Amino acid sequence: MEGDRLVVRGPSDAISRVRFAQRSNNLLISSWDTILRLYDADAASTRLEVRSEAALLDCCFVDEASALSAGSDCWIRRYDLPSGKHEKVGNHEDIVTAVEYSQETGQVISTGMDKQLILWDMRSKCRANEFIKMNAEVGSITLCHYSLVAAVRECVHVYDLRNMTAPLQSESSMDFQICCVRSFSNKKGYLAGSIDGRVALKFSEGSQSSKTGSVFLCHPKAKERRQHLVSVNDIASHPCQSTFVTGDNEGHVILWDAENKKRKFEFPKQSNSVASVSYNHNGLKLAIASSYTYTELEEMKHLPEIFLHDVDELGRPLLE
Repeated sequence: MEGDRLVVRGPSDAISRVRFAQRSNNLLISSWDTILRLYDADAASTRLEVRSEAALLDCCFVDEASALSAGSDCWIRRYDLPSGKHEKVGNHEDIVTAVEYSQETGQVISTGMDKQLILWDMRSKCRANEFIKMNAEVGSITLCHYSLVAAVRECVHVYDLRNMTAPLQSESSMDFQICCVRSFSNKKGYLAGSIDGRVALKFSEGSQSSKTGSVFLCHPKAKERRQHLVSVNDIASHPCQSTFVTGDNEGHVILWDAENKKRKFEFPKQSNSVASVSYNHNGLKLAIASSYTYTELEEMKHLPEIFLHDVDELGRPLLE
């Protein structure tokens, strides 16, 4: 398609996450080949490749100069991006599957296959100061200002980072297991994607938007949805508009209008599953990771790739 370009070809194993930085066009990439990559979208070049001792299942920026990763060896690592040096922050009792950093509280939040949510204080040498034992493995986490949103099976739990003694709310609005939760539209709420191709949009309390939220049927081909389950692997909300994109397990990337509850655009189908999607800070670039996700029965047929789309202010691709 005109307007998109391949920016990264080379991870020898599955891509787990792509994330743009908060203020620049630097793109952070974690993958199962143990390498954390930093790609400069302005210079069209890879700035950094750092190998660790384990497969990387997630990553996030702390700021423009540092980042975090979640490893299959149970460790969270912190990276100094200018130098490439990295250190271990802390560990879970089992594989770490997700990591986030809160700008509001200065905490690292992680979860893993040990069914724990752990909060680490970056200002006190990253000592763990909160341990929350869940009744099942946490599938995904995201942050909305001071709220921590955690998906467990078909349920979503919302916590206040300043008081983690109990969730502020717990609700089950999906019939199937939730694969991913992501912050929506400048953290006005959250989006939850499930294994049956549905996305639920829930607004934060006090939002002027509808408190009931919406449910989107995101797989473009399925008619009998319960007999044709296609996971929504990732969701990226536009930072300036009430639009978002979904990436699913059959390679579809779709742009949605949340206010009008309509599909706006479907990107070209990827050769692999869509493992991760991310908008840059002003919503004018969209990164799409086309990659095997270890949920398919068939082995990887195509090497992982990352495409970068230049998009307009509403998230629609620009044509050259």
